[in-house]
Amino acid sequence: MSSFLQSNLFLFVLLYSYFSHTIPSSLFPSSCQLQEQFNLNRMQKSGDVILGGLFPVHFFSSISYLSFTSKPQQPTCHSFYVQGFRQAQTMAFAIDEINKNSNLLPNVTLGYTLYDNCVELGIGFRGALSLISGQEEQIILHNTCVGNPPVVGIVGDSSSTPSIAISSILGLYRVPMVSYFATCSCLSDRQKYPSFFRTIPSDDFQVRAMIQILKYFGWTWAGLLITDDDYGLHAARSLQTELSVSGEGCLAYVEVLPTDKDTDELRRIVDVMKKSTAHVVIAFVFETHMINLMEEVQQNVTSLQWLASEGWTATAAVLQTPQLMPYLGGTLGIAIRRGEIPGLREFLLQIRPDLLDSNSYGKSMVNQFWEFTFQCRFAPAPPGWLEGGGALCTGQEDLENVNTEFLDISNLRPEYNVYKAVYALAYSLDDILQCKPGRGPFSGHRCGTLQSLEPWQLVYYLERVNFSTPFGDQVSFDENGDVVPIYDVMNWLLLPDGSIKVQSVGEVKGSSLKCEELILDENKIFWNSISNKPVRSICSESCPLGTHMIRKKGEPKCCFDCIPYSLECTSCPEDFWSNPQRDHCIRKKTEFLSYHEPLGICLTATSLLGTFICAVVLGIFIYHHRTPIVRANNSELSFQVLLSLKLCFLCSLLFIGQPRLWTCQLRHAAFGISFVLCVSCILVKTMVVLAVFKASKPGGGTSLKWFGAMQQRGTVLFLTSIQAVICTAWLVSASPTPHKNTQYQNDKIVYECVVGSSVGFAVLLGYIGVLAFLSFLIAFLVRNLPDSFNEAKLITFSMLIFCAVWVAFVPVYISSPGNYADAVEVFAILASSFGLLITLFGPKCYIILLKPELNTKKVVMGRGAEL
Repeated sequence: MSSFLQSNLFLFVLLYSYFSHTIPSSLFPSSCQLQEQFNLNRMQKSGDVILGGLFPVHFFSSISYLSFTSKPQQPTCHSFYVQGFRQAQTMAFAIDEINKNSNLLPNVTLGYTLYDNCVELGIGFRGALSLISGQEEQIILHNTCVGNPPVVGIVGDSSSTPSIAISSILGLYRVPMVSYFATCSCLSDRQKYPSFFRTIPSDDFQVRAMIQILKYFGWTWAGLLITDDDYGLHAARSLQTELSVSGEGCLAYVEVLPTDKDTDELRRIVDVMKKSTAHVVIAFVFETHMINLMEEVQQNVTSLQWLASEGWTATAAVLQTPQLMPYLGGTLGIAIRRGEIPGLREFLLQIRPDLLDSNSYGKSMVNQFWEFTFQCRFAPAPPGWLEGGGALCTGQEDLENVNTEFLDISNLRPEYNVYKAVYALAYSLDDILQCKPGRGPFSGHRCGTLQSLEPWQLVYYLERVNFSTPFGDQVSFDENGDVVPIYDVMNWLLLPDGSIKVQSVGEVKGSSLKCEELILDENKIFWNSISNKPVRSICSESCPLGTHMIRKKGEPKCCFDCIPYSLECTSCPEDFWSNPQRDHCIRKKTEFLSYHEPLGICLTATSLLGTFICAVVLGIFIYHHRTPIVRANNSELSFQVLLSLKLCFLCSLLFIGQPRLWTCQLRHAAFGISFVLCVSCILVKTMVVLAVFKASKPGGGTSLKWFGAMQQRGTVLFLTSIQAVICTAWLVSASPTPHKNTQYQNDKIVYECVVGSSVGFAVLLGYIGVLAFLSFLIAFLVRNLPDSFNEAKLITFSMLIFCAVWVAFVPVYISSPGNYADAVEVFAILASSFGLLITLFGPKCYIILLKPELNTKKVVMGRGAEL
C-alpha cells in the first residue's frame, strides 16, 4: 500500500511540474510552452486518427542522481528487449493491415505514436503524458479549441503498476486504455478505472487456474515468490484467500523478490527455498526478476517443481538455456492464449534501418534492434569497439540469415493480445462511423464523429465491441472491461539434442460463473526427475488408522502431527455410525420403498395397469350402457364401483417414495375412504338384489320403495361419510408422521410412516371389514335365488377373495420390517382391487366383447342377467 501511495504522489508531482507552465496568464502572451520535452524512444506514423502505444523495448533504465544543483538528466534505457520491440511492431502491422482493409474504417487512415516504457513506471508515465498532451513545443491559443486529441486511445501498458497509475489519470478524462499484459485484479474496479480495458485475463482467474493445477497433482504445500508491485502483491493476496476458502492447500513461505539485483536478499530467499519442505514453487514474477534469482538458484538448488505465472512462462527465452534446464526443466506454467497473425512475419522482414530517414521517428529504435540482432554498431562506433574486433553495421544485413526469435511467430502470445487490442479500438471507431444521424446513443440521439471525437464516446463503443479475429477467437469485454478468460498450460521440455521446447500440455477455460475447467494431457508432460513423475509436495502425510490429526502450533493447517486415539470413545451422531476401524463416523445408508428400485417399479406399474384396466372397463360399460347386460345389473352402481376401484389402485402410489408428512397423513385416509366407497356400493348392490327378489313375490312390492336411486346414493354417501369421520378424528388426534428407524440395522436408516394411533388404524380397517363381511353375508344368503338374479354369486366370490386378502394382510404387515411393511400393504390393496375388478366385471366384459349373442333381453331374462 505504501508503494502505491508513493507512486501516486510521484505521479501528481510529475503532473503538476509538467502542466504548471502551460497555463496562460494575462501577464504573458496568448501561447503556452512545454516546460520540458521528454526524450523518449518512439515510433510514429501520421494519420487522420492517432492511436498511442506503450511497449517495453528495453529491460532496464538508468536514472542519474538527483542533487537538484543542476538540471536533472533524462533517464536512459539499456538491455534491448527483442520481444517488446516485436510487440510494438505488431501494433504497427495491425494498423497497416486496418488501413489496407476497405471494409474497416473506410476513407480513414489510422496513425500511431509508440513509446518505449523501459519497464519503468516513471518512463511509462512520461510516455502516457506525451501521448495525451502531444509533443509540440509551443501551442498558440485561440478562442475556440476544436479537433481530435493527440491520441484517441492507448494500447498498453505492459504491466500492472504502470497501468494502475496511468489509467487512474486517463480515467479522469475517460481516455480509453487497452492493456495487453496488465493482469492485476484491482484493475477490474470500474469505479477507479472507468476507461480501462484489457485483452488478457485478470489475475483472479490466473490464481484459480493455478489452484486447479495444484489440486490436480495433489500439491498441498507450496512456496510463493512475488514481485514488489501491484502485480505480485495482489496475486499473493488473492492466492492466499482462494486457498483459505477452498481448503486445497497451504503456503510454506511468501517471499518478495527485489526489483534490483540485491545479492544478499536473493541469497536469503534461496536459502529459505532450500530449507523448506515444499517442493513446488509458485512464481508470480517477470523474467527480469527470474534472471537475477536464477544466478543464486544455480548454487545447487534442485528438485524443485516450478509453477510459473503468465509473466514468464512462454516469453522468457533468456531463461530457456541448457545451463538453467537442470533447475527449470519440467516447469509448468500459465500462458496467454497463443494466436496466429497471418502476414506478420513478412511485415517484420521489411524493417531496415537504411530505408528510414535519419530524422524520422523510430530510426533510433530500429538501429538499436539492428545492433542487438547482428552484434554490430553503426558509425560512429563507441570507443574501443573496432579495436576489440567489433563490426560496423551497414543497415543492409539480411534478417533471413540470422537466427533470431524476432522472426519466430510460432508462439505469438503478448503479440496476439496487442493485435486484438488494436482491432478493438479500430472496430469501436468503425462503429462510430456506422452511426446513423438522429439515431445515435448520445444525448439528443447524437452520433459521435471522428472530426470532433470525445474520448468518452469511444469508451461507450469499446464496452459494446464484439468481433472475431482471423484465428477464430471472439473478442468482447464484460462490465469490468475484462475478456472471457482462457489460458494455455505450458511445460518446459528438454529435448535429447539439448535444445529447449516450451510445449502446450493443456488449457484452462473460464466462464461467467467463475468456474474453471482444467484439461491436461499428462502423457505430454516432462518432469525433471529420474522417474519422470510429478513430485510430492505435502507438509504432513495422512494420519494412519488409529490416529488423529493435531495441528502444529504456529504452522498452517496442512502441517499436523498424528496422535493415537485415546481409549475413550465418542458416540456418532444419529445419522452416522462407526466404520469398521472405529476411527471416524460415516453416514448411514437410507432405505425406503423407492420408485427407482425393482420392487417399487413393479408395484407402480401394477397400480397404473389396474387404473388403466378400470378406465377401459368403464369405457366399455359407457359405450354399451343401453345393452341388457349393463342395464339389468344396476349400471349406476357399477359405474361407482369402477370409479372407486380406480381410486383404490391410485392410492397405492402414496405408499411408494420417501415418506413425507403429507404422504403419511394422506395414504391411509385415501386408502380407507376409497375402499369404503367401493365396498359400500357392493353392499348396496347386494341389498338391491335381495329387495328385487322379495318384490317379485306376492305382497313384497313395498320393499322396493326403500331402495330407489336416491336411497342407494344416500346409503353409499352415509356409509362413506362414517369412514371420513373416522379418518378425520384419527388425523386430528394422532396423525401419522414420517420416522427414521435405526432399530432394524445399525448401518441403515429406514424411512417409514408411524401410524400415530394404532386404535385409529384398527378402527379404519375394522370398519372396512364390517362392510365387507355384511356384503359377503347377504350375498351368501341370496346366492341360490333364481338365475335372473344370480349376481349375488359373483359378489359372494369377490367378497370371499377380499376378506381372505385382508385377513392374511394383518399378521404379515405386523411382522414385516421397514419398507417391506409398505410393500405388503400395497400388495394387499392391489390384490383385493384386482380380485373385485375381475370377479365382478370379468364375466360381463366377456359377454359384451366375446359373446354378444348372449347380450339380449331374451337371454338375460331367460337364463339370467349374469353367468
